[in-house]
Amino acid sequence: MDEASVTIEAAPEQVWALVSDITKMGRFSDSNTGGKWIMGASGPSVGARFIGFNKRGLARWFTTCKVIECEPDSRFTFQVNENKMQWGWRVEPAEGGGTLLTQWRNRAGEPAAPVRMAANLLFKGKLDEEMCDGMAATLAAVKAEAERSSTSPG
Repeated sequence: MDEASVTIEAAPEQVWALVSDITKMGRFSDSNTGGKWIMGASGPSVGARFIGFNKRGLARWFTTCKVIECEPDSRFTFQVNENKMQWGWRVEPAEGGGTLLTQWRNRAGEPAAPVRMAANLLFKGKLDEEMCDGMAATLAAVKAEAERSSTSPG
């Protein structure tokens, strides 16, 4: 499992609202450009499905995802159908106030051969490295947004 964390001077419920809104995730990520709830879903809940839109250079693709854990103000996890990757957020009160936010990812199975081949071509064999670097950048962007819009940290 890969993970990265940051402490944010904002309340956990504010941070959770940011990371569980898949429709606006593109403002925090270099590779994700947002998402769209599908199949009757209108927000985060266990079993809700969404399409995630992604990019790298000129390449654009989408993934189909399912929320597998959703605890308001605490946890949000989804699994990507195509590559069997689980992505999650842990939102915890930080010592001394604010929020400790952790983003993690874990492979839950082996993707089909065509998905593996496409990922290797697109990322030139450095997919895992780029995804881990992307987590740090995403956390920094969430922190900046949460602290900018926070009126009373902790």
